[in-house]
Amino acid sequence: MASAHPSQGLPSGMDPSMVDEYASQSKLLQEFVKIPSIGKAWVFTSKDENASRAMVSVSQSDLLANKKRSFLLNTHISKSSSKSVSFQWSPFPVEMSGVSAVVPSPSGKKLLLVRNAEDDDSPTKLEIWGPCQLENEIHVARSVHGSLYADGWFEGISWNQEETLIAYVAEEPPQPKPEFNDSGYKKEGSSQKDFRSWKGQGDIEDSWGETYSNKRIPALFVANISSGEVRALKGIPRSLSAGQVIWAPSSSYSLVFVAWSDDNGFQETPRKLGIKYCYNRPCALYAAADPFKEEADKPSTDSNKGDTAALVKLTADLSSAFFPRFSPDGKYLVFISAKSAVDSGAHNATNSMHKIDWPTDGKLEGSLSVSDVVPTVMSPQDGCFPGMYCSGLLRFPWLSDGRTMILSSAWGSKEVILSINVASGEVSRVSPQDSDYSWNVLALDNNNILAVSSSLVTLPQMYYGFEDSHTDKPCQWDWQEISSPFPKPSDKVSSLLADHKFSVIKIPVSNPSDKLPDGAKLPFEAIFVSGKDSASSPTIVVLHGGPHSVYPSSYSRSLAFLYAQGYNLLVVNYRTALGEGDHCSKKNGEGYQRPKEEHMVMLRGLEICYSIS
Repeated sequence: MASAHPSQGLPSGMDPSMVDEYASQSKLLQEFVKIPSIGKAWVFTSKDENASRAMVSVSQSDLLANKKRSFLLNTHISKSSSKSVSFQWSPFPVEMSGVSAVVPSPSGKKLLLVRNAEDDDSPTKLEIWGPCQLENEIHVARSVHGSLYADGWFEGISWNQEETLIAYVAEEPPQPKPEFNDSGYKKEGSSQKDFRSWKGQGDIEDSWGETYSNKRIPALFVANISSGEVRALKGIPRSLSAGQVIWAPSSSYSLVFVAWSDDNGFQETPRKLGIKYCYNRPCALYAAADPFKEEADKPSTDSNKGDTAALVKLTADLSSAFFPRFSPDGKYLVFISAKSAVDSGAHNATNSMHKIDWPTDGKLEGSLSVSDVVPTVMSPQDGCFPGMYCSGLLRFPWLSDGRTMILSSAWGSKEVILSINVASGEVSRVSPQDSDYSWNVLALDNNNILAVSSSLVTLPQMYYGFEDSHTDKPCQWDWQEISSPFPKPSDKVSSLLADHKFSVIKIPVSNPSDKLPDGAKLPFEAIFVSGKDSASSPTIVVLHGGPHSVYPSSYSRSLAFLYAQGYNLLVVNYRTALGEGDHCSKKNGEGYQRPKEEHMVMLRGLEICYSIS
């Protein structure tokens, strides 16, 4: 009997010698995938200044189930001195199976778990947990609204200070539509059998694209956690998509939210065109009344009477406004703007920060004054503050002075932590200035910071930051590494990480044309990752998309797996990358255009890899 051919049964293009290599790579990939990722964190202070509690969300990919599993870790924080802290972690994490969002109340005494419906017939569930029990479970029918937005952009889930109401953003309920078949309009009472070759349902509706392609328009709702009643905030035109709702301090206009217009800015296109990664979609801040207030207490104007609630547009003269946050004393409404992107057409650009002096009487009559806190930075000097690049804010980002906000931002090829005094506009870099690692703020513990730091060759590690009040240097912080319960990676992964190093390289622009703006003549950056045998290893050039984006120096599982295969990596943050200042944006009839010389600057990354390797 003839023996089977050794390649029989193998996929096309594979031979037996490749089987072991693929098996080895598959095992290594599983080792990288097992490493948990740190998500959000919440710190709950107590009357004891030397003790507090924290909750950290952790995720882990499950290759076999092809899904991500989420966990919560709890810890007790003890501060034995002004410069020392210890974390006592719970022995086991709690898996958040089927949970779309976790939102603690301001005091930390209640916890909201959101369980979005998995099909069109199931209700959305809002679970209100107390210290030891489930206090209430609210089932919201599909006729009231669909799934809550928990995406980090439209998402807005906010407790009021009394912890009696929760405002949030969810899909509007299905809208009734006329149905047509090949014989015309479908009459009431006719069956599906009456339809012949086709049928349709009213006008087509735009979505916001990508991850929102199957979601209905985001709308605002408020739930009473005691009675379980849910009310919609009416009066918002369907041409506006609402999100990022928060509660306002003592005001007849209790809710402040962001709304994105269907009209797409300088292109004046009445289409949504997509929003993921696109900060150039016009948006504004609005204020409205709490729908649970008595109708007689709701504000009304001559132009807003009847069944709809009065809306007040807070940022009428600004093309972009999002991430609203009230100062702890309620005097300021602070927000971020991407007006540079909206006005130029670039899908992302340098942000600015602004504030509104909130009326002490809560009455929003007449125009409100909007002032700059951090303006758009144009053509920054090398090494100086390049402007804000903010992809998110903490729910409570304030130090105890009530004026200093802590946030994460891009700075060249790194992510850094900034402190911003919203009264003076002073900006300081909080994370270590002599480090090429990337840093992100997780939560605040009074005047201290819980953060995570990593690099392309270093796994994420949590740190606790203390402001040094005994130095003449402004904004000097000491950082203590926190021992975490995460298991160490396998010996194989640990060895591979230890055998690699990275550096951020500044690349000069040779012979810059006079046509380039001044900022575009400054060096741009690339991150080079190499192993012990880098001289003989091939180099992969990694080019981020956009081009108005950035590849930070933070840990990336996909890039780590690449250099673990024996490659060098050159990660190029070419011109128009974020974190370099707004020096290239311009507006013309065709939208954003980059000078021809800058295309050549981008391509120089391909030349650099040869000279380095």
